[in-house]
Amino acid sequence: MEHQTFEIAGPVLLTPKKFGDARGFFSETYNERAFAPLIGAQRFVQDNQSLSGPVGTLRGLHFQIDPMAQGKLVRVVRGAIFDIAVDLRRSSPTFGQHVSVMLSAQNWSQFWIPVGFAHGFCTLEPDTEVVYKVTEYYAPDCDRGLAFDDPALGIVWPKPAGEYLLSPKDRNHPSLRDLPACFA
Repeated sequence: MEHQTFEIAGPVLLTPKKFGDARGFFSETYNERAFAPLIGAQRFVQDNQSLSGPVGTLRGLHFQIDPMAQGKLVRVVRGAIFDIAVDLRRSSPTFGQHVSVMLSAQNWSQFWIPVGFAHGFCTLEPDTEVVYKVTEYYAPDCDRGLAFDDPALGIVWPKPAGEYLLSPKDRNHPSLRDLPACFA
């Protein structure tokens, strides 16, 4: 399996092998023995899938706090996304910095986002489907967000801020400056 780490410790881009022939392809998209040396021993408890119809659909930046903090293993099964992980670990030298990657059904890459990061993405193709495994169950009381367009984050999204389709919830997240300490 190919993998890439970043200057920000924690996130990892993983690309499983695909074996193809005249029938199509086969790929082992998750194998605990292969992934553990790259992302640590993880216990995934829930799989989620989203469909975003229009190009420019933006979801995030989301995270859950303790005791239900989540790590996420994100992949795209149809379409493409611009994916972001923002470091929210207050003791980290990269607090407030982010990693961005392109995930698509074509490049077959997966993005590991550990606990302590906010996550969000915007769609680059119509009818994009995103599938992700999480290390903790969804807990509405622990659900939090961060403003996707906070200038302090320095995220260069593929479109100007006013051109995204967002949920009302995602329009009202606090800036990094106004976010309480969520992770040590």
